Amino acid sequence: MRLINLFKSLKLTSQVHIIRFSSEYVPKPLRSLKAKSTRNTVQYYVDSQRVRAVGGSGGDGCISFLSIWCKDHAGPDGGDGGNGGHVIFQASQSSKSLNHCKTVIQAQHGERGFNKDCNGKNAQHVVVPVPIGTIVRNEAGEVVGDLSTEGVMFVAARGGAGGRGNHFFLTDTEQAPSVAELGAVGETMVYTLEVRSMAHVGLIGFPNAGKSTLLRALTRARPTVAPYPFTTLRPHIGIVPYDDYEQVAIADLPGLIPGSHKNRGLGIQFLQHAERCKGLIYLLDSTQDPLKQYKSLSYELQQYNPNFSERKSCIVLNKVDIEEGRRNYERVREKVECIGISAKTGTNLQELLVKVRQMYDSEENS
Repeated sequence: MRLINLFKSLKLTSQVHIIRFSSEYVPKPLRSLKAKSTRNTVQYYVDSQRVRAVGGSGGDGCISFLSIWCKDHAGPDGGDGGNGGHVIFQASQSSKSLNHCKTVIQAQHGERGFNKDCNGKNAQHVVVPVPIGTIVRNEAGEVVGDLSTEGVMFVAARGGAGGRGNHFFLTDTEQAPSVAELGAVGETMVYTLEVRSMAHVGLIGFPNAGKSTLLRALTRARPTVAPYPFTTLRPHIGIVPYDDYEQVAIADLPGLIPGSHKNRGLGIQFLQHAERCKGLIYLLDSTQDPLKQYKSLSYELQQYNPNFSERKSCIVLNKVDIEEGRRNYERVREKVECIGISAKTGTNLQELLVKVRQMYDSEENS
């Protein structure tokens, strides 16, 4: 009763606001208050990596004979060698890229055996965390591992077993064996790691369409921006936060050229990046012929993989701050649904982010 009377006597000066999100609520993108990094090193996103896994070799067995003060020939006492370490790939939620994977992953060797029946120490396994959904292919291109859930492991290279010491070979007829085993050599395997899903949305366009500039404007990523083509040779990933605590990953993909599906230049490699994005944004240069660019990009994607037509996509015309680009945008919007933006001046970027969130929600609900 005293507590009830105490609460009644208190006069609350602040009000508590309860926010109820209706079904028509549209999440709003948030601008990061944290400044961009000033480091000179630019982090690339690696979605495919060829690695050579080498298991550790087992330790050699020991040849030794025990000699004590009361008995000179007390028998063999050579210990066994330790086992070599394995190379293991493990799916981890904390890993988002294959940047940390080295081209050669070597496990430690087992320790050799000692006298007085002391066995060598087993080597520790090398566990390499990889993103969830990583596919492991062998040299023949066959899928030998699919790390689709958290904590799943794939033994890439087994370590060699340790050799037995001469104490193991002691028998009734052989009281002084002078033979021991050598440690087995570890496996050496070559694999290709591929990340199944790289980003929620990928930016598709020809060179110098403004993809890197747009990613810089939307996220804290720092891809290289220059007035010459093919400034982006590796994908960059940026994260867009929303006010409902959802985060959407946007990938800046290398530019495509006509004939990419025929592997002109590095076309197949660039198209593989686009294949690992759930949604696509066709970023077109409005100062050129946008419809011609869109038809050419669609043709390249269809020739490489017909399933691209089933993915969520939208058409975005960049550089509408230029007079010629504005005229082309007004002409194109009457024929197809598109969004006109300017990555340089920030025009209509909020409208684009709303569209990105709609693509993300439709993909999550499907």
